[in-house]
Amino acid sequence: MIYRILGIPGSLRRNSLNRSLLRTAAEVMPDNGKLELADLSDLPLYNWDLEQEVGFPDPVQRFRHQIAEADGLLFATPEYNYSMPGALKNALDWASRGGDEAPINRKPAAIMGAAGRLGSVRAQMHLRTVLMHSDLRVVQKPEVLIAGGGNFTDGVLTNDRYRDQVARLCAALIELIEADY
Repeated sequence: MIYRILGIPGSLRRNSLNRSLLRTAAEVMPDNGKLELADLSDLPLYNWDLEQEVGFPDPVQRFRHQIAEADGLLFATPEYNYSMPGALKNALDWASRGGDEAPINRKPAAIMGAAGRLGSVRAQMHLRTVLMHSDLRVVQKPEVLIAGGGNFTDGVLTNDRYRDQVARLCAALIELIEADY
């Protein structure tokens, strides 16, 4: 069986380090995993009035459908002002709507990130806290915390130690998914 993994970048930048991390994950994913990238760039800011008046706008429906179809989620987040980017939090706000029927509920997930000197450690801690709301089961180890951009060349993660960590994180996510089947 091939498991569908939805890669969710925390950054909206097309050439962000965290998109590069997700491309690396696609390269090192176990043979029984396939990664698809989500695009958060056209999600409107969450607004309860908008949800009540029109339901879920088309970009939100697309994102929620991607989550529903995925067997697992792989987050790659930078760190903005000691936390996750607002675009990622906004996407999670939309994905968690619907109470027990929200598509994100109880999904297996893994988190990694590249940023600054600490490699997005604060952002990852905050993201884990937010994911608790929807009862996601998050891989605990290995932690993938990549400090700065010096480990990337032309948008490619070139540090073998970090590439191995990404591969081990992907394998751990697949193992968590398989435990559900």
